[in-house]
Amino acid sequence: MFNLLSIVGPTASGKTALAVQLAAAFRGEVISADSRQVYRGMDIGTGKDLQEYLVNGEIIPFHLIDIVDAGEKYNVFEYQSDFVKVWEDCRQRGVLPVLCGGSGLYVEAVLKGYQLLAVPVNEELRASLNGLSLADLASRLSAYKKLHNTTEIDTPKRAIRAIEIEEYYLTHPKEEKVLPEIRSLIVGVDVSREVRRERITARLHERLQHGMVEEVQNLLDSGIAPEDLIYYGLEYKYLTLYLIGRLKYEDMVGQLNVAIHQFAKRQMTWFRKMEREGFEIRWLKGELSMEEKIAQVRNWWEEGNRIL
Repeated sequence: MFNLLSIVGPTASGKTALAVQLAAAFRGEVISADSRQVYRGMDIGTGKDLQEYLVNGEIIPFHLIDIVDAGEKYNVFEYQSDFVKVWEDCRQRGVLPVLCGGSGLYVEAVLKGYQLLAVPVNEELRASLNGLSLADLASRLSAYKKLHNTTEIDTPKRAIRAIEIEEYYLTHPKEEKVLPEIRSLIVGVDVSREVRRERITARLHERLQHGMVEEVQNLLDSGIAPEDLIYYGLEYKYLTLYLIGRLKYEDMVGQLNVAIHQFAKRQMTWFRKMEREGFEIRWLKGELSMEEKIAQVRNWWEEGNRIL
């Protein structure tokens, strides 16, 4: 029988709203699989949209959001460990864990049960890579038989960390650790490219009008170094570059808009890769009503549990 419901899809697909409504309908709780929503104080830029967790006057419980201070580095090794703790707690309490996110590596690490290592910093390697362009670093990273998430390697610092991880794996055998057997119904939210592009651009301008610039400025004012915010990529990269005077406002908006579109495309590429590797993702049409989506997922859930 299924013991996890996973809702995946690219940014701006509406997956969070669906996951929350499903959690309400199935007596479940949401476990975020977003690599940046773990950070406190990074709210608008990461699209936490916590108001979506309010259903019929009640807050649907959520997990792995706001668990790390902004400026720190959180990784898939830590995420996998934290997920297992939350998943086991949900199971013990008799509630359905609903995984929701677009960070493909986080989702796959849970569903495939990656055997991961805690990778230390390699200062010598970092020094040898400093100064290389992002294109050069990406080329080097592509030479590995890697499992690292290329959807979010959009800064040299992140690419160097990815190479550091792969180099460590070459010389350190993975330690077998006991992970729970995850049997998940995986549901993808599929929106057309045109609709996705419209939503991404509209959402970007809405967030800019509702305090995203101020949010990043507050993070800088709190003492977080610009390079640490740039490390997080996308909104935090481009808004930081604007706030420290390296980009004009119009250029920042235009480049960020393009970067988010590219990110969404890479997310879909990741999920298609998962399908090629044997994961069955049931795709829901994004234009369906919420009631229709919930009914279809319920049918898949009940059908799968009868078969299993």
